Amino acid sequence: MTMSEELTHDEIKRYSRHLIMPEVGMSGQKKLKKASVLSVGAGGLGSPLAFYLTAAGVGRIGIVDFDVVDFSNLQRQILHTTHDVGRPKLDSAAEKLNALNPNVNVELHETRLTSENALQLFEKYDIIVDGTDNFPTRYLVNDACVLTGKPNVYGSIFRFEGQASIFATSDGPCYRCLYPEPPPPGLVPSCAEGGVLGILPGLVGLVQATEVIKLILEKGTSLVGRLLLFDALGMKFRELKLRKDPECPVCGENATIKALIDYEAFCGIVPAVEESPTGIDEVTPKELKEELDQGKDPYILDVRNQVEYDISRIEGSHLIPLDQLLNRLHELDSARDIVAHCRTGARSAKAIEMLQEAGFRKLRNLKGGVLAWADEVDPTMPKY
Repeated sequence: MTMSEELTHDEIKRYSRHLIMPEVGMSGQKKLKKASVLSVGAGGLGSPLAFYLTAAGVGRIGIVDFDVVDFSNLQRQILHTTHDVGRPKLDSAAEKLNALNPNVNVELHETRLTSENALQLFEKYDIIVDGTDNFPTRYLVNDACVLTGKPNVYGSIFRFEGQASIFATSDGPCYRCLYPEPPPPGLVPSCAEGGVLGILPGLVGLVQATEVIKLILEKGTSLVGRLLLFDALGMKFRELKLRKDPECPVCGENATIKALIDYEAFCGIVPAVEESPTGIDEVTPKELKEELDQGKDPYILDVRNQVEYDISRIEGSHLIPLDQLLNRLHELDSARDIVAHCRTGARSAKAIEMLQEAGFRKLRNLKGGVLAWADEVDPTMPKY
């Protein structure tokens, strides 16, 4: 779709509050109309970002997402409503954005961002916005931005805290200059495990949108070289100065990474398989239910947090949060069959590794955690 660079009468009326600002004016609004931005994600950060960039008149907005709307999204992902539950997020997003501003060309990419498609997707846009919630995609976005020469407008959220910056510009650091290596798997909980204040992605997403518009207009002082930190509980902003690392393997003077890599492996994430390479035995929810019905009495160990346990639990389970496990080993009987579980099975797999190192042998992991138990055994159990 080719758009005229001139503003129509409708657009002049729509953007009039921009046009009377000397920092924007007709020339700036034309820059916005000519610009293209790719949002990686249509979730918590992508929602306010896409809404405001659409309202501002950014001419071409791409969105990469492959997920469907879930009830748990609605607390923060304002692009979607109760009516959209079960719909692809891209369909929901396109409907809202087209209704807001039909002058903007919204491009949908219903795919998982991977090492195979990232460079090709990024080449089509001026600016990339990172709205992801996991480390593999975060490093992938960073490296692809460095290799394509596209600014990476970064944001991240967790519980009450948020971060924002701009990475991968020619004169500034990239994400790897700040975080050369990802944390060990399981050390940093995801938002699904630790939660996030629903308002927080709105605030951080708007910071990202603001930085995108400033980059397009070439106005103001950007977040290049600065990491903005926000504490919602304390209602405080602070910032850290960032420097480009000359030894950075991606953007440094002697960069060694010239192509995208396997980011799942880089972040230490091993795909789930029937027989875990770490020697962890699994039991399905249906198999465990059959054992319980037959009178068998395994010790069901729940390694989630208390707040999760208060939402839903398997009857007869015993709560020992993962971060307390090593200090409470005396509560466990090593001669007894232990079935560990969490929300999805990831934290409980970590718990089993810890127990194995402590000498426990009769261990199994509940495949899929309480979410799978709710799907396969007890549909009345609340899911979160």
